[in-house]
Amino acid sequence: MAHNRRTFLGGAAAFTAATLAAPAVIGQAKPRVVVIGGGTGGATCARYIAKDSDGAIDVTLVEPNATYYTCYFSNLYIGGFRTFESLAHSYDKLTGEYGITLAQTTAEGVDRDAKTVTLASGEVLSYDRLVIAPGIDFRDGAVPGWDLAAAEIMPHAYKAGPQTQLLKAQIEAMPEGGVFCMVAPPNPYRCPPGPYERISMVAHVLRERNPTAKILLVDPKEKFSKQALFEEGWQKHYSGMIERIGPDFGGANVSVRPDTMEVEIDGTVEKVDVCNVIPGQQAGRIAHVAGVTEGDWAPVDPFSMATKADENVYVLGDASAQGDMPKSGFSANSQAKVAAMHIRGALTGSRVFPAKYSNTCWSLIDTEDGIKVGASYEPTEEKIASVSSFISQTGEDAALRKVTFEESLGWYAGITADIFG
Repeated sequence: MAHNRRTFLGGAAAFTAATLAAPAVIGQAKPRVVVIGGGTGGATCARYIAKDSDGAIDVTLVEPNATYYTCYFSNLYIGGFRTFESLAHSYDKLTGEYGITLAQTTAEGVDRDAKTVTLASGEVLSYDRLVIAPGIDFRDGAVPGWDLAAAEIMPHAYKAGPQTQLLKAQIEAMPEGGVFCMVAPPNPYRCPPGPYERISMVAHVLRERNPTAKILLVDPKEKFSKQALFEEGWQKHYSGMIERIGPDFGGANVSVRPDTMEVEIDGTVEKVDVCNVIPGQQAGRIAHVAGVTEGDWAPVDPFSMATKADENVYVLGDASAQGDMPKSGFSANSQAKVAAMHIRGALTGSRVFPAKYSNTCWSLIDTEDGIKVGASYEPTEEKIASVSSFISQTGEDAALRKVTFEESLGWYAGITADIFG
């Protein structure tokens, strides 16, 4: 019986380990691609492999969540510019229209010699090509005093979903004249402008609801993405509200005490009302389990996104170490299309064009005050290299900033349609 939409849960009886791992009957075999991670990179890659191979490749997407919430634009939800529901996307079109199998569980093991993926249920998937797109995990001990259990008190909100809702609720419940603190992450990390857009959105909320509140930004970095643009905007819209403590003033020497809602900065203890801790980051766990990482990230071939460790395994988006591209949703989407093209070429003989990559990161500072930074990239022997770039300028007029903001809304609608169909 043919299926064009197949979904199975970890532990479900519909598929047994033997069925999943068994070789196809001679003459009926389809090459198999397993994609781990249903975020921007993984879902884009799965869709483009399935769509452009016209059913010639069997694609399974391993993703435990039924709904994906985008990290990009989640700050706008915190700021009150978007609903939480607008961040949510389902996999229904990927399964229903493109015949992708959704394994709604987690991947726990990868055997690159046997070319198999073991799921949390014990089920085993065989593959001809494997795509790993797990996003980020947080580095243990990155911020002394903080761990994942503490995220229920001091949320990271850097994986969108309930954490984002928790942080928004905490901000809105701050006492009059209270203190919001962010512990910003060291490089490299997901979405370079993200923490600073978040500061802008928190300031926007507090200006309207709690204008005597203060924002303390504790930052281990000397400089950050779009710094001049953000600082100009903060001075214009939120003058006197935001204080940044960089490494010269102890921003690199910070610990937290969730039980007492205190932050210690270079020996000075600050009592705060809300603390958003964004720790140091690394590739999602399954990339390490698969043995394709070096240190925190997975090095890849700039021409294809295949890992340096195994030409049959690809790593996309935030988890990859590829060169000049930032860890952003646009980057992951761009990289996924290159990987999908190479995988189709390897498995079906379709034409493979030279790789080109692009990225833009939009940020909102205040109502209709949008800024952007971006670049085009090409592969070299050493890395994916930037070949041209652009950035918003300080002093731009309100009309241009409004156009930039509206451009970002169009981009969000377009990229989510490109990912999820």
